[in-house]
Amino acid sequence: MDLYTKAADSVNYDNLLAGTNVDIIKKSVTLKGAQGTVKRGTVLGIITASGLAVPVDSTVADGSQTADCVLADDVDTTAGDTVAVAYAAALLNRQALIFGGTDTAANHESRLRELGIYLRDNIPY
Repeated sequence: MDLYTKAADSVNYDNLLAGTNVDIIKKSVTLKGAQGTVKRGTVLGIITASGLAVPVDSTVADGSQTADCVLADDVDTTAGDTVAVAYAAALLNRQALIFGGTDTAANHESRLRELGIYLRDNIPY
């Protein structure tokens, strides 16, 4: 997991994790292929018929309209379905989350809280 990026003379921290007050629990998830690179912090929904994960989008009705987890790393899906690691529980920065369609954290915060994924606003580094 790339929590920060090192350059020759500086460190740029990732701002997705918002604290350690909530235990971080991870799980594996299979991302649907041909989505390009799915970025760390993407909130995922699971398509009911296939069990594959895609960015959550409240405008669809295939199961992926309901948040399930948050992707822990950037993942390239161009070669096909890809197994990845996702946060099943954590304290995350709502401003760093990525959603499908026009969704925002407000659309999914209640569901994420039910899963054990809590959101707050981090002060950027």
